[in-house]
Amino acid sequence: MNEIQTFAQTLLDNVEKVIIGKRPNLELLVVALLCEGHTLLEDVPGVGKTMLARAFAVSLGIQFKRLQCTPDLLPNDVTGVSIFDQQKQGFSFVPGPVFTNILLADEINRATPRTQSALLEAMGERQVTVDGVTHGLERPFFVMATQNPVEYEGTFPLPEAQLDRFFMKLGLGYLDEASENQMLLNLGRAHPIESLTQVVDGRELPRLAGQVWDVHVDDTVRDYIVRLVFATRRHKDLILGASPRGSHALYRGIQAYAAVQGRDYTLPDDVKKLAPAILSHRCLIHPESALRGHTHLGILKEIMQATPLDIGKLE
Repeated sequence: MNEIQTFAQTLLDNVEKVIIGKRPNLELLVVALLCEGHTLLEDVPGVGKTMLARAFAVSLGIQFKRLQCTPDLLPNDVTGVSIFDQQKQGFSFVPGPVFTNILLADEINRATPRTQSALLEAMGERQVTVDGVTHGLERPFFVMATQNPVEYEGTFPLPEAQLDRFFMKLGLGYLDEASENQMLLNLGRAHPIESLTQVVDGRELPRLAGQVWDVHVDDTVRDYIVRLVFATRRHKDLILGASPRGSHALYRGIQAYAAVQGRDYTLPDDVKKLAPAILSHRCLIHPESALRGHTHLGILKEIMQATPLDIGKLE
């Protein structure tokens, strides 16, 4: 696991030249990359969501494209379009922005449901179908989507099927005073992103993702994951609990997190660390419970406190 740890630490140290004071969030994003999972970044404007995606793409040395989502964005604007070529007397395919390694879908909830669904196949199957022809996407392929939680006018909330395609949901939050002070010093005459360089080979991510499976998960930890997921399906404040895809994502996530920490085994604390980011957006709260002030993270914290780790009987 030393190779994965070295890869992750080198990548994180470089990204921190641009995004400071957010190391725990950056570690979770590296976990998503190692699991080849997509990430939904939900936070207020100006906290660095777009810059975060750029910093990762530059540090990895892989292709990066940005898609600014608006209500008039069409599915073909995402996937690509077939255009008639007069010289060849036939149709040729012009790839859309989804044909990249890291796709930043900025303000994804401003796109119409029809356009949002165009990303479903790409995110789930790593391929797109245009005019009946299927086109595969190159690995690595990651979607980093952003949305603003405080603006609702002119937006289209992501459906549950789309949310479930995201490996995890993160929020950067505001910087603390010391970090914001340091940010002002760092900006200086030029933005740090302009001098950022590649430090690791992003093409190695699929190979490293294969090594993650070698991390040992004890039966006790696996049972703990299952009991947490089942508890979300039975909770009185939730209409919808986490899906089987969610339990698999959490299982895979703790393996990657352990590898990033340099371990070849997982711990129950890894589950507690990753569960809020991986499971919260897969749960749907009762409207009455939401009105009473209950939140996804609050309910999940309550479930984790009420679900003890079963270590069996000591002999």
